Amino acid sequence: MEPNKQRFTLGRQSSMAPPRQDCDDDSSSTLSLPEKLDMAMQLLFLASKGDEEGIKALISEGADVDIADFDDRTALHVAACEGHARVVNLLVKKGANANARDRWGSTPLSDAKHYGNKEVCEILEKAGARLPESSKKVPMQVANPDDVPEYEVNPADLTFLKRDEQLSTEYRVAKWHGIHVYVKEIPGELSNQPQIVAGFRAELALLQKLRHPNIVQFLGAVTQSTPMRIILEYCVGGDLHGYLLRKRCLEVGKAVVYALDIARGLNYLHEWKPEAIMHRELKPRNILRDRVGRLKVADFHLGQILSGATRVQSNAKRLIGPSRHYMAPEILRGDAFDKSVDVYSFAMILYQMIEGSPPFVDKTEDEVLEAVAYNHERPPFRQKNKHYPEGLKELIVECWDENAHKRPNFTDVIDLLEQIKPLCEKKSFWRRMLRSPKKSLSFRSLSLQ
Repeated sequence: MEPNKQRFTLGRQSSMAPPRQDCDDDSSSTLSLPEKLDMAMQLLFLASKGDEEGIKALISEGADVDIADFDDRTALHVAACEGHARVVNLLVKKGANANARDRWGSTPLSDAKHYGNKEVCEILEKAGARLPESSKKVPMQVANPDDVPEYEVNPADLTFLKRDEQLSTEYRVAKWHGIHVYVKEIPGELSNQPQIVAGFRAELALLQKLRHPNIVQFLGAVTQSTPMRIILEYCVGGDLHGYLLRKRCLEVGKAVVYALDIARGLNYLHEWKPEAIMHRELKPRNILRDRVGRLKVADFHLGQILSGATRVQSNAKRLIGPSRHYMAPEILRGDAFDKSVDVYSFAMILYQMIEGSPPFVDKTEDEVLEAVAYNHERPPFRQKNKHYPEGLKELIVECWDENAHKRPNFTDVIDLLEQIKPLCEKKSFWRRMLRSPKKSLSFRSLSLQ
């Protein structure tokens, strides 16, 4: 069993860690080995003192040369900071990892360079040590090591795999403690752009709050080193965009089941207490499929908590690319909007699942902006009526209504989809298709309890 890790606070600290107020550079010079320390703390203490013989004895007793403290600091990190060249040489010969990273991303070589220990640098470089990709201050780096978030993940624990062909989004696939995960990251060169960092912070803040079967699960994050990363549950089916490219149009039964998954996830967001959460950029690329084919809403970098206010102002200049094909007219115009914009986007996704092609597939981004925002156009229904059981086409039309106040909420959407779902079973569907037409199901004709 792994020992209970402590924080090693003696001597010089990591070159990339925030300032520490509880010790000076030479704070370990007058201390002796404390009693009742576990093996990791003993090894780090001896490294800080430069006690070569003590380290040899401890290793001979079975101490792991790469054993680390709470902050993933190894004996090699500590000895490199203190400039104990003989200890560094001993640890390297004993097989210590010359490129071990602590939780802030520091390596023994970066620590040695930071404190001007040239002899140590030479030993480490001969052993194959490298400097970390970036030594710049991380935007989310905390001021006190005790304030490192509980969700913080050591980037050294992530092993990236070959790109998942099922996945067309910006996520990468990695192995983390024996499981596959999705990793969304900000490249180091972008980590100082305020707008990008703000989006990262916002998405991270939202994901920590969410727990629902139809919302992608947050597992952890890398915030104390670059590149900053968000770690999410792995969905083996990739995203809905790639799935629809392969399948084109879906059987109506599957489309309704998928629509229910999306609606339930969004209903959870919209009914969040005390403030509603809206997604703002819902599209097939932001919906993932898990092992059993269940859909999960993901990618909240534009998501927003409606703190007291029911409407916010859009920034249409940011809304570029394929996102425009799914966005409500009020967002495209730059008007104030509310959570009903997610209902509009939901209608476009449901339309695509049944029609077999994205909305406005024949229009450019600028043409979509003009058509939707100012000409009140909507994509045409081309499939035959048999592809739309009673009430489903009316649902789509009402969800993409030009008047945001007339769009239903997701509670009502779920209720109606639950009534439509049995109609998609073959026998029931065709029996109803052959009967004389009844009054259509819709939110304006259906009395929902």
